[in-house]
Amino acid sequence: MTGVYHEGSLAVQERVGVRDLADHVGRSIGSGIKTVAAAFLEQQPLLVVGAADPATGRVWASALTGTPGFARATGPHRVSVAGGPPSADPLATALATRGTEVGTIALDPRTRRRMRLNGVAEPTARGFAVAAGQVFANCPKYLQKREAYEVVADRTPGARRRGTRLTDAQAAFLAAADTAFVATVRPEGADASHRGGHPGFLRVDSPHELSWRDYPGNAMFLTLGNLAADPRAGLLVLDWTTGTTLQLTGEAHTEFAPDGERTVRFAIEEAVETPAALPLRWSAPRYSPANPLPAR
Repeated sequence: MTGVYHEGSLAVQERVGVRDLADHVGRSIGSGIKTVAAAFLEQQPLLVVGAADPATGRVWASALTGTPGFARATGPHRVSVAGGPPSADPLATALATRGTEVGTIALDPRTRRRMRLNGVAEPTARGFAVAAGQVFANCPKYLQKREAYEVVADRTPGARRRGTRLTDAQAAFLAAADTAFVATVRPEGADASHRGGHPGFLRVDSPHELSWRDYPGNAMFLTLGNLAADPRAGLLVLDWTTGTTLQLTGEAHTEFAPDGERTVRFAIEEAVETPAALPLRWSAPRYSPANPLPAR
C-alpha cells in the first residue's frame, strides 16, 4: 500500500506508529469517481481548491461557489467546474494553466460529509476540469453541522485587502473560526484538506504566525506528510454568514511533543482578505461532538 503515499507521509506514519493502520485506510483511495461520489459532488454549492501559483510558487486555497451542479463528474476520472475564481484571486492564474496540480475538497455542512479529489487541472471553455488521480472520502470528525444555506443574490464582494501580517481584526476573525481549509503540495501533486474545532482551535501566536493542534484523524497524514516534504502551504478561513474570506500563504511545519501531541505552526508570508466574497449565508453551527476543548 505504500504506493498511495510518498516519503513524507510514510515518515510521519512511522514516527507516530500507524503504518499498518495507514495501509488499511489507504485502500479507500482510488482514482475513479464512484456513482455515490458523483452524486454527492453535484449537490454542493461550494468547492475549495488548493494549488501553487505558477508565477510565485506560493500555495493558496480558494473557495469557489455556484448553483449545485457547477462542479460535477463528467467522466469516471474527470470533474468539470463551471466558472472559476475572480481574476484577482491568488489561484486565478494556476487554474487557467494547463497541467497545474490541484487538490480539491467538497464539504457539505448539512450532512457533515466531505469528498477529496486531487489531480491535474486544465482550462475549459466554461471554467476548468480536473483529471482525477486520487479520490476519497473522510470521516465526519471535527465537521460542524450547518443545517441550511441561502444564496444572497445582491451580495457584492468588497475590495481585497493584502498584507504581510495579520491586522487585529483578522486575528480576531481567525480566533473565532471553527473551520479552516489547508492547501499543501507534494512531489507531483497537491492536496486540500479540512481542519475544524471549537472557536479558538486556531491560535494566533503573533501577527506573523498561527498554530493549531493536529487532532487524531484517519492516520494517512497526507497534509503533514506533504509539509514534511515541502513546507509551502495555504490556509483559507471563511465567514459562513457574511461570506468574507481570509486567504493566507506561507510555510508550515509540525512539532511533535514527547506526549504524542502534534502542533502545526504556520508562518504567514501574505494575507488576502475579501469582504463578502461568497454569496452563501449558512445557518448557525452545531459543533462536532468530536471537537476537543481548545487549549487555554
